[in-house]
Amino acid sequence: MKLKRLELIGFKSFYDKTTFDFSEGISTIVGPNGCGKSNIVDAIRWVLGEHAPSYVRSKALEDVIFAGSDAAGPLGMAEVTLTFVNDDGNAPPGYESYVEISVTRRTYRDGESEFLINRMPCRLKDIAEPFLDMGAGARGYAIVQQGKVGEFAKAKPDENRLIIEEAAGGTLF
Repeated sequence: MKLKRLELIGFKSFYDKTTFDFSEGISTIVGPNGCGKSNIVDAIRWVLGEHAPSYVRSKALEDVIFAGSDAAGPLGMAEVTLTFVNDDGNAPPGYESYVEISVTRRTYRDGESEFLINRMPCRLKDIAEPFLDMGAGARGYAIVQQGKVGEFAKAKPDENRLIIEEAAGGTLF
């Protein structure tokens, strides 16, 4: 399966509906400080089942909802949809025949949440477990901070091993 698209509405700094289309070869998102790069990572982690606020850089899960700005008031809901293309048939069990698989998570200020797979209601567990088995779960990736790529290129083999082990564990470095 390949990542095809990420759609955000009211998630953290994304007030308007924002869509990221991932075509062949895209592997990074770059931009200046404060443009929302980390919020994109948080959105992916959140839609795939993260329920610990600290892992999406929040104090409470309600904090993922756009809180307002000088130009726009707070929203009452946040929604993230992550769409995968299943052109290789390696989807989680039960979804192998689908051409695309969309996972949606929605939360409201009153604390209610909704979870959907291909627009069909489901449980958080129905999202988290199959994708975790594929290595695409909420903690199935690593974030490489600015400057670490250069360190990796200059590092000795033993130092690189530590960096790779840290990434394989899904931790931040």
